[in-house]
Amino acid sequence: MSERVLVTGATGNTGSALLDLLVERGVPVVAMVRSESGRAKVRADVPVVVADFDDPEAVAAALTGVRAAYLVTPSSERAQEQQERFAELAAAAGVRHLVKLSQLAAAEDSPVRFLRYHAAVERRIRELGIGYTFLRPNLYFQGLLNFSGSIAAQGTFFAPIGDAKISAVDVRDIAAVAAVALTEPGHEGRTYTITGPAALTHAEMAAEIGAATGRQVTFVDVAPAAFAEALRGMLPDWQAEGLVEDYAHYARGEAAAVDPSVAEVTGRAPRGFAEFAKDHAAAFTG
Repeated sequence: MSERVLVTGATGNTGSALLDLLVERGVPVVAMVRSESGRAKVRADVPVVVADFDDPEAVAAALTGVRAAYLVTPSSERAQEQQERFAELAAAAGVRHLVKLSQLAAAEDSPVRFLRYHAAVERRIRELGIGYTFLRPNLYFQGLLNFSGSIAAQGTFFAPIGDAKISAVDVRDIAAVAAVALTEPGHEGRTYTITGPAALTHAEMAAEIGAATGRQVTFVDVAPAAFAEALRGMLPDWQAEGLVEDYAHYARGEAAAVDPSVAEVTGRAPRGFAEFAKDHAAAFTG
C-alpha cells in the first residue's frame, strides 16, 4: 500500500499548516479540497484531489492508496454525518490511521452542540476499528482574527466570557501534534487535549494585542444575547448558536486547564499568545 497521507481541510487553519509540516518531513501527501476553486489555494508542490464531503464516490476515490488521513470538516449542521461517512469510507478503503480534529471536552451529553457531535464521531470511529488519534484543542488563538476588523477600526472586541481564563492554543501547534501523530509510531488509540502554555482572560489577550501593535486594545464583556445578535447575518444560525454555547462553556471556567500534550508529543513548548499577537500584528492594525 502507498504511504500517502491525505489531508482534508487542506486550505483551512490547521490543514494548511499541517501540509507545510508534512512536506518538510518529506512525507508523500495529497491535499483534499471540496471544489476546483480550492486547487489554487494549495501549495504548488502538493498534489490535489477534489472531493466534496457529500459525494461518497469522490471521497472514496480520494482515499484510494492512502495510509493515513487527517479529518476536519467545515462547521455545519451536517458535520457529524459527513465525518462519520468519511471514516466509514476510510475504513473500507483500508486506511490504517485516522487523525481526527475534535474539540476540548467533547462529550455526547454536553450542552454544547459542537462537543456533542465531535464525541459522537469519535465513538463511530472507535466502532469501525480503524487506528485513530483524536486531537481535542481548546479555542484557537487564530479565532481572535475574527475580531480583527473591530480591533483595527475601534480598538475593541467583544465576547460573553467575563474574566474567565481559557488556555487557548495556536493552530500551528495543533498542526505540529497532527504531523507527529500521522508520521511517527505510538499515537494510535490516543486522545490528546491540546492547549496553549497558559490560561488567559480575554482582557489579557487584548493587552498582548495592544503591546504587539502599539495601540490601546480593550476587551468588552457582553451578554450572550447581544453576542448572538452580532453574529446573526455573519454566520448561519446553527453556527452562531453553537458559538454562544461555546462561550458559555468558556465562561463557566471549563476550558482553563493547561495540558502538556503539545510539549510531550512534539518535544517543543506551545507558542504563547504574545508570539501569536506579534506574528499577526498587521491583521489587528488593518
